[in-house]
Amino acid sequence: RRIAADMKLQGFPIGRERAAKLLQIAGLSAIQPKSFKPRTTESRHTLGYNANLLLEQPEPIGINELWVGDITYIPIVRKGFAYMATLMDRFSRRIIGWSVAMDMTEGLVIETLQKAIRNRQPGGSLIHHTDRGGQYAGKKYRAIIERSSMRQSMSRAGDCYDNAFMESCFGTIKTELQMTEYESYREALKELTEFIHYYNTSRLHSSLGYLSPSRFEATVPC
Repeated sequence: RRIAADMKLQGFPIGRERAAKLLQIAGLSAIQPKSFKPRTTESRHTLGYNANLLLEQPEPIGINELWVGDITYIPIVRKGFAYMATLMDRFSRRIIGWSVAMDMTEGLVIETLQKAIRNRQPGGSLIHHTDRGGQYAGKKYRAIIERSSMRQSMSRAGDCYDNAFMESCFGTIKTELQMTEYESYREALKELTEFIHYYNTSRLHSSLGYLSPSRFEATVPC
């Protein structure tokens, strides 16, 4: 479906059946994202938690109403793992801030949050939602959220579906990059930079009517 939608945007109107047939003739197959598999977050810390504000909230109807964030692992040969923290605008699915580091500290998520704030300049009352990981409960991180007049929200204990949109995003990134192990941190950073630019500006999202996040945002009245 996504290939057919992309072809139409390029001036070659074909249906998904025709796209599938052409792929078959060429000996190709479309990459299918794996089903969402919940995983738990290590949240045994004493920094305190926030209530899940999303349980009684309607779906966002504009940008900068709801940001969701999470951390995932990036495998590096002979290094083990790097870690990527990401913040997404839930309305447009646009990745508005992200960072990669070789450790999973509060500094990683602070850098991501600062990038998102610089990129978006949000107003007050925005909900910032993540899991219950200790990085998001740190004093410095909470202070930035408070200064920005955001409302902090966290998933319920052991309920990964509360942050399923970020889990799904990470699944898309890893599936479409066919991620196994990178030879170096530099190689991982380069490929992730290119993919996230593509994800925001060119990748068609079925949930957005087969528009990219940046194009979808451009269609929304200010």
